[in-house]
Amino acid sequence: MFEQQPAALQQHVKTLATQAQQQNQPYAWFEPLYAQAQGDMAQVPWAKSTPHPYLQEWLLQQSQVSNRSALVIGCGLGDDAEALQSHGYQVTAFDVSPTAIAWCRQRFPNSEVHYQAADLFNLDPNWQQTFDLVYECRNIQALPIGMRPQVIGAIAPLVSQTGMLLVITRTRTDETECEGPPWPLSPQELAEFTTYGFQETERAIFLAGGTVPQARIIYHRMNTGI
Repeated sequence: MFEQQPAALQQHVKTLATQAQQQNQPYAWFEPLYAQAQGDMAQVPWAKSTPHPYLQEWLLQQSQVSNRSALVIGCGLGDDAEALQSHGYQVTAFDVSPTAIAWCRQRFPNSEVHYQAADLFNLDPNWQQTFDLVYECRNIQALPIGMRPQVIGAIAPLVSQTGMLLVITRTRTDETECEGPPWPLSPQELAEFTTYGFQETERAIFLAGGTVPQARIIYHRMNTGI
């Protein structure tokens, strides 16, 4: 968790994120972070060499699948993508950082996951309404609060008409102010998904590892329109 990282690393992340915002490129800080890490996972706050525990727990509750597609948004160093692939999904995983994608391919040279560098806001149009499962873990919270509608609006259309969206994120109340990154999501911000025809069908709340609540939320599309 970010709050458990050394103070110097937290400050480094905040500095990179602040500089990116000042340059009006709010997600341009990911590539420098990965590049400057020079292969050292300890310099990437969210890299744990293992799938996210809340994803692992959810997968243990699910039957193995086959012939179902999954998209991992902001895949980082690939552990979550590999977990989904092992569960039977045909996984596409992308990250805005080319260094992160190269790192994934180095870590998992025989992987069947399709890794690629891509920008969430400029994705292949053929991905629209394509994936049976879209997995979003801690990317929305890594971008400034003012970008929430834009980010959610880029994620929601990727889910197929019968598909599912799995979100893992820190949360806060609507009234709580926060200084990030990360910027936890409020109920009002999460409700933005309902404007794209989604209904929340499951939510688990976690407090382990810190004082900031974290949530694992399942959404299903409930209509035929975007």
